[in-house]
Amino acid sequence: MRVSLITDGAASPSTAERRPAAPVAATTIAAVHTALPPHRYAQDDLTEPIGDLCLAPGADRVLLRRLHVSTGVGARHLALPIDQYAGRLGDFGRSNDAWIAAGLDLGAEAVTGALREAGIEPADVDLLVCNSVTGVATPSLDARLVGRLGLRPDVKRLPVFGLGCVAGAAGLARLHDYLRGHPGDTAVLLTVELCSLTLQRRDDSRANLVAGALFGDGAAALVAHGGAASGRDAGGPTVIATRSHLFPETEHLMGWDIGADGFRVVIDAGIPRIVREHLGRPLRAFLADHGLTTDDIGTWVCHPGGPKVLAAVTDVLGLADDALDSARRSLAAVGNMSSASVLHVLQSHCGSQRPEPGTWGLLMAMGPGFCSEFVLLRW
Repeated sequence: MRVSLITDGAASPSTAERRPAAPVAATTIAAVHTALPPHRYAQDDLTEPIGDLCLAPGADRVLLRRLHVSTGVGARHLALPIDQYAGRLGDFGRSNDAWIAAGLDLGAEAVTGALREAGIEPADVDLLVCNSVTGVATPSLDARLVGRLGLRPDVKRLPVFGLGCVAGAAGLARLHDYLRGHPGDTAVLLTVELCSLTLQRRDDSRANLVAGALFGDGAAALVAHGGAASGRDAGGPTVIATRSHLFPETEHLMGWDIGADGFRVVIDAGIPRIVREHLGRPLRAFLADHGLTTDDIGTWVCHPGGPKVLAAVTDVLGLADDALDSARRSLAAVGNMSSASVLHVLQSHCGSQRPEPGTWGLLMAMGPGFCSEFVLLRW
């Protein structure tokens, strides 16, 4: 596993980068389960309430309404009823308390569902990785869930903060790293993102309005085994290899400005351009290390960052127009759920809808850094 920094016009890849990767033990994905809050709204029903929350009284709403139409989102789930956001969440502390309460419920539902579908008892889990970037807690969510879920007191835990939208892919990659060294173990990845709780009141910045139009709330959990699936009929593919990639001088493009009011979103309008300029080369190099090209990938599992990002990925990789349709369907159904979204997309390719055996897949996401994570899959 390595992190590579590659710039446009750089010299040809080093010998180490050209060398074919040595075979490694595969990780088997046994199940993926998504948990969504009960408060579901059509996009049209959220536009004006979110305008009331984010804009000053009497402010022009042309941009707000245009963004809500253009995101490709049809409906979203929220952690709380929409009418509670203005009065109940008056400061960072109360918003974070709501994140803890709702996050624990959704996290428990996601992990319980994934374990049930995988046929795994809670006491059989050896590692729990928990990703979230929409709230903070100490003890962390994973620590608070151990007793509630019936996990062993000696379960290994890894709470992760700061990866944002890339965390679903990066979390799976780190599970694979762990299971290569512990091939007899079972690991669980949990992602919990309650994006709506970070919306800033009376903030008419374009980034805040984009967030209010694009992001939804949810949690997702993935169960994986090291080595073979121990005779189980796994619902998902195997992980063959992974690669991380940081784009140079792009730290300012995405993240949070954290202050007294909580998490103020940073989303640069130049992200689709960066994707077009920088994504293709490291992805093709990763595939080439395994004797593959983009034409060999039969199933693309892409984080649904938004219509412009999906269009940029399609263009730079020369994909068929329908290659990322599973990401677009996820975006339309639940919005962008940050780190949980790529697992929601992966879930659609598991179980009865999984591709034919032998199909190559590529799971990918991008996030703060600015960075990407690639996970090579095979069904």
